[in-house]
This record gives sequence, structure tokens and C-alpha cells, in this order.
Amino acid sequence: MRTKLATVLVIPSVAFLVLAGVQTAALVGQTTALSDFARQVGIGRQITGVVDRLQQERDRSAGELAELRRAGGEADREAAVTALRPLQAATDRAVAELREAAQPLADADASWRVAYGEALEAYDQVVYIRAAVPPAVLNSDTILSNYHRAIEALLNLLAEPSPGEQQPALTDAVLRYVQLARVKELSSRIRGQLYAAARAGRYDLDDQVTLTDLRAQQLAALGAFRVAATNEQVRLYDRTSVDPAFVAAMKLEERSLPTGGARAEVLPAPQWWAASEQRHELLRRLEVQVLDDAVSRADRVSGDRLRTTLLVVGGIVVVLGLAVLLALLIGRSIANSMQRLRGQALRIAQVELPDALDRLRSVQGGVPAIDVPPPVVRSLDEIGELAEAFVAVHRSAVSVAVEQAETRRTVNAMFVNLARRSQVLVERQLELLDDLEREEADPDQLENLFKLDHLAARMRRNDESLLVLAGTESTRRWNRPVGLPAVLLAASAEIEQYQRVRRESVADLHVVGHAVGELVHLLAELLENATAFSRPDTMVRVSGRAEGGGAVVEIVDQGLGMSPAALAQANTVLASPPAADVAASERMGLFVVSHLAARHGVRVRLSGGAQGLVARIELPGALLAAAPSAELDAPVPPRMLTTAVAGATGAGGPRSPAPAELPVAGRRPTPAPTVPAQGRPVPVRAEDVLAPAAGAPADGAGWWSRQGPASPAPVPAGDVTPAPPATPVIAGTNDRGLPVRVPMAQLSAVTEQARPNAPVAREDPDPEAVGGMLSRLYSGVRRAEAEETREIILPPAGGHSEGGRQ
Repeated sequence: MRTKLATVLVIPSVAFLVLAGVQTAALVGQTTALSDFARQVGIGRQITGVVDRLQQERDRSAGELAELRRAGGEADREAAVTALRPLQAATDRAVAELREAAQPLADADASWRVAYGEALEAYDQVVYIRAAVPPAVLNSDTILSNYHRAIEALLNLLAEPSPGEQQPALTDAVLRYVQLARVKELSSRIRGQLYAAARAGRYDLDDQVTLTDLRAQQLAALGAFRVAATNEQVRLYDRTSVDPAFVAAMKLEERSLPTGGARAEVLPAPQWWAASEQRHELLRRLEVQVLDDAVSRADRVSGDRLRTTLLVVGGIVVVLGLAVLLALLIGRSIANSMQRLRGQALRIAQVELPDALDRLRSVQGGVPAIDVPPPVVRSLDEIGELAEAFVAVHRSAVSVAVEQAETRRTVNAMFVNLARRSQVLVERQLELLDDLEREEADPDQLENLFKLDHLAARMRRNDESLLVLAGTESTRRWNRPVGLPAVLLAASAEIEQYQRVRRESVADLHVVGHAVGELVHLLAELLENATAFSRPDTMVRVSGRAEGGGAVVEIVDQGLGMSPAALAQANTVLASPPAADVAASERMGLFVVSHLAARHGVRVRLSGGAQGLVARIELPGALLAAAPSAELDAPVPPRMLTTAVAGATGAGGPRSPAPAELPVAGRRPTPAPTVPAQGRPVPVRAEDVLAPAAGAPADGAGWWSRQGPASPAPVPAGDVTPAPPATPVIAGTNDRGLPVRVPMAQLSAVTEQARPNAPVAREDPDPEAVGGMLSRLYSGVRRAEAEETREIILPPAGGHSEGGRQ
């Protein structure tokens, strides 16, 4: 409908505009041409002024050159310079006025600009040749020829305006003042020739020939002027020719003509210059009158044409305005309906539908009801039907979006259920691994169990990533602040290559308990990427410091790095978490980090380092808290001990210490089967590191296991030395989380009453046993120095029993 209406209205209007445009273009072109013609004719005043000044300077220079060639004294040169300087200055001023008047004609037709450029170049040659007049080193014809060329170029520029073939009257007006200017030029050249002969005191051989030719050209130019001039202009010339000054100059000039066989008379120089200058001035006045008549004619014709053009254009505009007004009145109702329909369509496409999709995409509970507004046009024509169609499309789009939201909620619920089930299985698997690790004494087998333990912990992190993908928060929470070093240690315990993580300087800060689990998850994902995309022989450095009101954690690796485009894309994802889709599952770590960071207001940004990447994690001040109150006698997780010590404790109770075992601070050495000492660190779980912040378990869990302390072994009969206390006696923990030993607290003399002293058999040490023991000690020291041992530093908050894990 809109296209048909536009076609009906536009096609006649366009046809009318084309016809009117052609007529208007022709009129505007003629008006512009006449306007340019009037400006070019008007600048003739400045051109004739320059010509008159050049004629005065040329004729006077001819006389001075003749005088210098006749006398040639220094005084004559000074007199010539003095006489010519005012004339040269007057010429320069006239040329400056011409340049200023010609500036509006910079966009005139090409032929006029070319003629104007030639005139300026010829004048520049005149300025250059002026310096040769006082020395009189050049020929007079050479010097004067530059003046002739400059005046001829100006006369050609004066004749350049052309109004076109349709204006013959204006063409005749130009021809009149051009012919009169040439008559004046020939009269000036005759004056200069006679003045030079008068200053020289004689005629040269070719002077009479030159004078005769100039007089013939003057008569021809005067005849052409009389033919083209109007009757009024002819009468003006006749009145000028009978002026007494004009007649006196003509009579004086006639004396220079040879009569009969007598030679031509040499005229007196002062008398001839004065008479000829008066005649030249009369011709100048006549030239100005003729030129003014041409300028007035050109301005009048140009004005008439401009008025005609304006009337025609005004009529075209009025007719076109009436046509457009009539079309608007006819199509106003249709246009209003189309405008309202367009507004509703744009509002649906740009506001209502995107807003409904955003509401459905971000909903967490039930799907809200989305209202679809009715159509704004309720007419029974095609426009009303189109409005109903738009509303139907809007309603269908909302219905599809609601179905997709229901599908997403179903998929998210599936993810949550699967993740919860998998978490339960992983927790049971971890408990089973704990039992196996306590009962295993073989170091190699124990190391394999630790690897399985670590894989299970990573599986639990994948389950938590599924919860993030489904938009659900983590189930692991702490109710007390946890130190930032413990958070970093827990994050490193969640990855496979935890041995490569090196913590450098970490500030003594504490993180609020409700954000600890997800912050550990975020840092673990970044550490996983740092270790996975770097060489196995390099270290990943982690540091933390306070900055502003929050904290900054930096993870620096020496890996492959990323291209600038990939780095910019990754930072974009980290700054604006994307929706969950197939691409998010392909890059799960980046997706999880972005959503966890947005959930807690953490800013994560990747940048290129010297080698590899630098991950900068900025924690806001809202995630930091004051340090919790210190707890005495906090339990220490068993996984913080070395493999040899951890393997020495089993479910069967205390054993006799092995030869290679060293005592642990806070308890007596326990016996264990002979197991080779291990220099490898035992992997640590996140809950083992973070649980001390939650306090000691309430179920009385003991030092080494969830089931509590092991029951003391029965004392063999006949043993006079009582067993030590089941629970070690300690004086709290130090700054590294290790128990502080109480001197003499484990001795039987302190814990038991004095017993009768039994004779003790004294045995001498076996030299071979002592030597073997020292040899094994020396070889172990050498082996420990050769190996690169990395120990996991205990958190300052104290120990923990696994019973406190949530």
C-alpha cells in the first residue's frame, strides 16, 4: 500500500520536476553566464587603468632612454630614475587594484583565467626590465617591447568577455570600448616615438616608417570604433576631437610629418609631452564613458535575466508545493496508519520482544506471564490486517521464547541433578580412598591411591562446573573467614600438576566464608590453564597483595601465550559472561571463571607477560574480612605430612618406629613396617586446607582420621614401661601450623607414678649395624640433595580433621 501510494504520488511529481529542472537549469546557466560577463566587463575599469599607467611609464621611459644614449652622464641617470619612480609606483598601485578586483573571478571561465594569467606574466617582465632603464645597457626596442607585450595582453583580457550569441547588443558594447582602447594605445605609441626623437634631438632611420605605420593603424581602429559606436558615442568623440587641447596636440604632431622634400621637424620635448599628455587625458575620459555604458548595459541585462529566473523558479516551487500539499491531504489518513503501525513494529522488534527474551533468559524460578499488547490500528482495510499479523507474530515469538525458557529450566534441572548425584558418588569415593590410604603401607601403592584421590577431587570440580553452567551456587561453604594463603593453597590442591605451583609473596588477608568455595574454584580453573598450557619443567608463580580497598592475585606462567585477537576475545568473555551454549561447554574453564567472577564482583583480566600469560584477579573489598580468632590445639590434616609419616599411621594402632623414620613434633614416634622414605609430597585436598577455619569437628574426630584417634594397643605382659597417653600433650601450634611440643610431657616419670627400677640389660652396639646405618643416612642425604623437593606450606590457621568437610 505504501509503495503504491508513493508510486502514484512520486511519478507525476518526478516528471514535473525533471521538466522544470531542465528549464531552470537553462535559465540558471544563462543567468550565471550573464553575471560572469557583467563582472568581467566591470573589471575593465581596473584593466584600462593599468593600461593607462603602463602607457605613461613606457612613453616616459622611451624619452629617458633617448636622453641617456645621447648624454649618458651620471646626473642624467639620477634624473631619469627620479622622473620614472612616481610613474612606476602608480603602475604598481593600479596592478594591485586589478588583482584585488579579479579575486571574485577565480572560478570564471577558463579562457578568461588564461588571458588574465598571461597579462600578469607580461607585467612581471616589465617589473624585471625596469632595472635596465637607468644603465641603458640594452637596446631601446628590447626594453620597450616588454611594455608593448604587457599592454597588448591587457587589451586582449579587456576583449575577453563574451555574453553569447543571444546577446549581440552586449557584444557590440564590448567591441566599442575595446576599439577605443586600441585607438588610445596607438596614440600613446605615437607620442612615445615622437618624445624619444625630441629627447634625442633627431630621428633615426626607421622612425618615420614606424610613425607612418602607427598612424595608419590608428585611423583603422578609429574607423572600427565609429562603425560599432552608438550615435551618442560618436558625438562624444567628435566633441573631444575639437577640444582646444586636442587640436593643439594634433597641430604640433603635424609638424613632425615630412612635407614635400623637406625633412620632418624635431619637436621640442617639453612642449610635445605637455600637449600630448592633455590629448591622452581627453581620450582616457572618453574611454571611461564608453566603458561605463557597457558596464551599465551588462548589469541591466544580467539583472533582468536574474529576475526572470527567480520568477520561473518561484512559479515552479509554488506549483510543486501545491501538488505536494494536495498529495499529503489525500494520503494523510493512510500515512498516519502506516506510521503508527511502523512504530508498533519497531517497538516490538527493538523493545518489547528483546525485553521479554531477557526476562525469560534470566528467570530463576517459574516462567512469568508475558502480555502481548493489542494492535494500534483497528481498521478493516489492509493496514488493519497487517497490524493484526504483527501482533500474531509477536505472540508466536513470545510463545517460542517461553517454550525455550521451559526447556532451559528443564536442562538446568537435569544438570543440577546429575551434578548432585555425581558429587555424592565422588564423596563416597573419596571416603573409600581415605580408608585405603590409611591402611596402605607400600609407598608406590600409596602414591597411586593419592593419584586416584586427586582425580576424584578433579571430578568433583567438574561437577561444580556443571552447577555453574546450570546457574546454581556451590554446595561447599564455610561460615568463617579463611586466609588468602589457605585459599591459594586449596586452589592449587584442586589441579593435577599442583607440584608446579609456587606461591611467592602473599599478603595476610582473609576472605569471607560464603565466597571461599567459589573463589577456590575460580582460582583452580586459572591454575589448571596455566599448568596445562606451559612446559612441565616450568613453574607457575602465584602472588597476592592488598591494593586499594581490595586484593589482587596474579598467576604468571611461562607457557605458549595467546595471540592478540584471542586475548581480546578471552577478556571480552571474562568481562561479560556469555549464555550457556555448546561453545560454553567447549571452553568450560573460561565460562566458569567469567560467571563466578560476575557473581562475586571479581574482575579477571588476562595479559601477555614476558613469557606466557599473566592472569590478574582483583578481589573487591566486600569479599575481605577480618582475621578470625586464633584457636589453640587445632588439628593438622594428615595430608600435610610427608608420605613416610602419613604411611606410618594405620588403622591398627601405633607401631614401633622404623629406623628411617623421624619423630613428628607433638607425639612419640609410632612403629610402622619398614618402608623406604619418600621425598615426594602428598597431595592436599581443598577441604583439608580450608577446614581449620571452620573450627574443630563436633563429633570428637581425632588427630589422624574421621573416626577419631586410634585405640591404644594393649601393653604386653611383663612390660614395665607404661604406654604413652593416647592423645599427645602439646602447647598449641606455631605460625606454620605445627604442634608445639611440651618438654618431658611424654615421659613416664611425668605421667605415671614411680615404679620399681628394673635392671636394664646393657648391650654394646654392633659396629657393622652402626656403619650400615650411617651409610644409609649418607646416601639418603645425597639423594635428597639431588632431588628437587617441593613442600606444601601449611596455612597459618592451624590443622583440620576431614570430618569438617561439607
